[in-house]
Amino acid sequence: MRFGGITLIRPGSRLGGAASLPSLHAVLWWLLAVVIALLGAALFWAVITPVSPVGEWRPQGVRVLSPTARAALFASIDPFNRNAAPVAQAESTGAVTSLALTLFATRATPGGGGTAIIAGADGVQQVYRVGAEVQGGVTLSAVSFDHVELTHNGAKELLYLDQSGAAPDAANVVAANPVAPPVGASPAGGAISVEALRTGVNFGPRAEGGRVVGLEVLATGDGSTFRAAGFQAGDVIQAVDGKAITGAADAATLSAALRPGASIAVTVKRGDRQLPLAITLAP
Repeated sequence: MRFGGITLIRPGSRLGGAASLPSLHAVLWWLLAVVIALLGAALFWAVITPVSPVGEWRPQGVRVLSPTARAALFASIDPFNRNAAPVAQAESTGAVTSLALTLFATRATPGGGGTAIIAGADGVQQVYRVGAEVQGGVTLSAVSFDHVELTHNGAKELLYLDQSGAAPDAANVVAANPVAPPVGASPAGGAISVEALRTGVNFGPRAEGGRVVGLEVLATGDGSTFRAAGFQAGDVIQAVDGKAITGAADAATLSAALRPGASIAVTVKRGDRQLPLAITLAP
């Protein structure tokens, strides 16, 4: 509508018949474009920004605990029982006992319990728990890392581990406590001669259910060679060098294998068990 040279537009009418709101597709496209532009700017900034602060870089120093803190840390760890709560070691007060007792080992447990290995004047070592009577009128009342507390006729006395001497040498301990060789092993430096084995041990077929299941081992003479070879009464050889005994002819095979310097591996049935034995023959 024109009025005095001025064109008035009625509300709700179209200007020129072509103006309209943008479509939803166009709005989403522009939003996506803005997001891509922002991400691109962030990526560009991440690339050009220096990784470390500008200036002289210094590594972080090593933190070293003080001696007091280290002592508290080590005291709170039990290397023998890591899942248990730390055992508080209270300072013990009392006189060192004059009883004829020797403390060999201690093990403290959470809650004030523990065990200790104590020997009396006779030298016999026994394990005692907290609250147990060590001897007449003497009770184990507490266990610590290096000592125990004893209640002697109502008075508290301390018994410490003996640390006055040097630690025992492993070689001397082994030499003083020889261990017997395992069953089937030849005695040290004493290989069995072929002649001694032939005269001291007899091998005969062992039949069960009408078939040969092994070679029965029998001792002759004084039995020293029989025992030196590792055999015991009732042993039945079921295999020689991994080959099963299936017939009486295998006795001849075993006899032929007895040569100077040979080492023969046999499988022996002893009761309900199967044991490997090694027979070493002297050259």
